[in-house]
Amino acid sequence: MAMVTSEPPVLAPLALAEVKAHLHITRDADDALLTGHLRSAAALCEKFIGQSLLVRSHRETLDIARDWQRLGAVPVVAITGVSGITADNGRVAMASDAYALAIDAGGAGRVRVLRPGSASRIEVTYAAGLAQHWGELPEPLRQGIVRLAAYVHLARDGDGDAGPPASVSALWRPWRVVRL
Repeated sequence: MAMVTSEPPVLAPLALAEVKAHLHITRDADDALLTGHLRSAAALCEKFIGQSLLVRSHRETLDIARDWQRLGAVPVVAITGVSGITADNGRVAMASDAYALAIDAGGAGRVRVLRPGSASRIEVTYAAGLAQHWGELPEPLRQGIVRLAAYVHLARDGDGDAGPPASVSALWRPWRVVRL
């Protein structure tokens, strides 16, 4: 089974400014709390839409297979490396002609091992994301993240939780990628 690891997206100060404007907050005392809400909202957005928001590095470990294997994060913008992992977890360099790489028009990255050598698994490093910076994300995604972060902030001390506003999923739904 593939394992994908990556750093969380780095949200720009612009994201914090947007959520503060949405909440009509002018002081800086809640910045750390709001930034945490934004990170959580961005992570939930990524899970909901099935795509990485901001371009960042991902690392994925896959079993050796001669068939094409799809990488877990999308949209892939570049596949930067493939290395072999031996049965005893040692690293081995793989020649560029020992594997094949492909990125389709939809941003799905694929890798296939042609000659594994002593490797029993491979590690693929790649970059994936919809936009380079917060301000380049599609407006509906940004608005949904801001609204969800604002909702969490306002509901943090409430007793009854009716759940996040339906407008959040309505904004994200057109960006959702469903895999069969």
